[in-house]
Formats: sequence, structure tokens, C-alpha cells
Amino acid sequence: MNPYEVLGIRQGASEAEIKKAYKEKVKKYHPDQYRNNPLAGLAEEKLKQVNEAYDMLMKGYSTGSSGSSYNTNQGQGSSRSQGSGTYNQADFNRVRQYINMGNIGQAERILNSMTARPAEWFFLRGLLDLRIGNYGQGYTNITRASNMDPTNMEYRQTLNNLNSTSQGYNTYRTTNRRDSSSDICKICTTLYLCDCCCECMGGDLIICC
Repeated sequence: MNPYEVLGIRQGASEAEIKKAYKEKVKKYHPDQYRNNPLAGLAEEKLKQVNEAYDMLMKGYSTGSSGSSYNTNQGQGSSRSQGSGTYNQADFNRVRQYINMGNIGQAERILNSMTARPAEWFFLRGLLDLRIGNYGQGYTNITRASNMDPTNMEYRQTLNNLNSTSQGYNTYRTTNRRDSSSDICKICTTLYLCDCCCECMGGDLIICC
């Protein structure tokens, strides 16, 4: 486990940055946020990882050394290996930024250049597919990411949103088969899927939703 990745901060972050990130993660995965929620078990596991990452980094400060003294090479650091390929977490962060900015070409270029494809690769590839209207492939990639890393709350929640949207759309089509209404529903579904993606990435396409 790379504690920097778990907390979502850069390697060698300051003590203040570590504490700030820790508080935000604890708030995000706190049990009170998941009462009577099927994702409660996953949230509990993520919170456990957050606590372990925080303890790991703060241990360096408690001994009078820098928190950046944690050797990321223990977990292959920010550059990890999978099979014969490697990937860098910083590249995934750049892909997320480009998606938020709407720069699909740059995001796709970075993903295509990666020789290793872990769960996050398929998740981000799925978001890109949804953004360009390739919904079937997008759903497949996000499903694969969720299966590869079933404890990841972001992947699971996005997949649940897609399943919920798909079920609602199918129900609507069975009760209203007029072509014009179907087209309107497709437009609404498209906008909703894009809004789900934006919210997962920290943005918001449709402010009222």
C-alpha cells in the first residue's frame, strides 16, 4: 500500500498536507455517511486503509524525521508494475484533470501510452467512453474496473449509478414507445450519464441534479 495514493496527496507532502487530506478522507468514508447503505462495508474498509496510511506517514514525524522518509519503493512507489508493464499514479491524476477540463484527446493519449492497465485504467477509459457517447464500452470498462478492485468506492458508486440509469431508461421505453419521446429520453439519459461522470470526478455538468 502506498500511503500517499491512499490519501490522495503528492509524495513528500508536508505534515499539514497529510493531516488535511486525512481529515477529508475520514469525513468522506465516515460510517455516519453510510447508514443503511449497501456500500457501508466498502466504506469501512476504505476508512481502515486511510487510518493505516495516516499512521504510516505520521510515524516519521513522531520520530523527528520527515514524513517523506517513507520509501515508496516498498510498494513500487508512484511507479508501479503490472506484468511486463509499468504505470505511474501521476499519469492517472493528469488523465483525471484532462477529463475535468474536457480535453478528451490528451486524456486518451496518456491512457493509450500506458503499457500496464490496472483497475484505474479501465475506470478512466470507461469515463472517456461515456463522454464520447460510447456507452456500451464505457459500461463494460467501468464494470471491469469494479471487478478488479471491488473495494474501491468510486468505481462501485459509478457502476451503481449507471445501472440505476439503465434500469430507469429501459422501464421508460417499455411504457412509451413513441419515437419522439424515445429520442428525448436518450438525450436525457446522455446528459445524466455525463453528469454522473462529472460528479465522480469532482465536477458538475447539470447544476440542478
